[in-house]
Amino acid sequence: MDKPVIDLALVGACENRIVNAWPAPTTLVIDGWVVRFANGYSGRANSASSLHQGGEMDEATLELVERLYAEAGLPPRIRFTPLVAESARRRLAARGYRIETASFGMVAELDRDRHPQLPEMIVGPQADAAWIDGVCGHQTGAKRNREHLSAIVSGVRLPAAFATLLHEGRPAAYAMSVAERGMAEIGAVIVDESLRGRGLGKRLMQGLMGWAAAQGCALAYLQVDQSNGLAFEMYRRLGFRQLYAYETRRLDLA
Repeated sequence: MDKPVIDLALVGACENRIVNAWPAPTTLVIDGWVVRFANGYSGRANSASSLHQGGEMDEATLELVERLYAEAGLPPRIRFTPLVAESARRRLAARGYRIETASFGMVAELDRDRHPQLPEMIVGPQADAAWIDGVCGHQTGAKRNREHLSAIVSGVRLPAAFATLLHEGRPAAYAMSVAERGMAEIGAVIVDESLRGRGLGKRLMQGLMGWAAAQGCALAYLQVDQSNGLAFEMYRRLGFRQLYAYETRRLDLA
């Protein structure tokens, strides 16, 4: 069976915008790769990604990237998106890079008439303390670190919506969106565990899609863990389609 044709130009548009929508405190560009450091908070912000189609990484560059992560006290991570050359994938896998997570990139067309903004959604252009505390309070492990999350979201320099959805007058769900050149990333979607199953995640997504459409964006994009079937189905029902699949791979240094 033939592999499905992937729109690499659109993949590249998403991948380049992700760097600005979820900015790592330290970001380097090395030979066509963006190499990011964010104190271990999230895989995206602590990994190397190709910015161009057919991304290769020679031995000297790979050794430099691995050394930089080691000096930061982080395992080297490389995102195997469709922009990475097959030869690079084989070489990195043979070097010992193992799959840590697997995700889908999804996109949806936006329309202001179909995606109105919601009165029960509070939106701020910056992440305030209440938003950061709300997100971290519903996370586990390293993602409970409010200082590290704050270091990421405070770096957003583009039009942004840090959203809190109210349920019966109380904060129930959180997410964010960043608009850039006609496209909006939606991420950090968190719903209070005690309130799940009530459609709050869907409502919050609809509100942010409305916000993005009001910014003049024609497309929304997001990333979802491949093991999160419930979220994938929710996004699909909202009009998102799978654009690409990728793996984040890490090298465990002795």
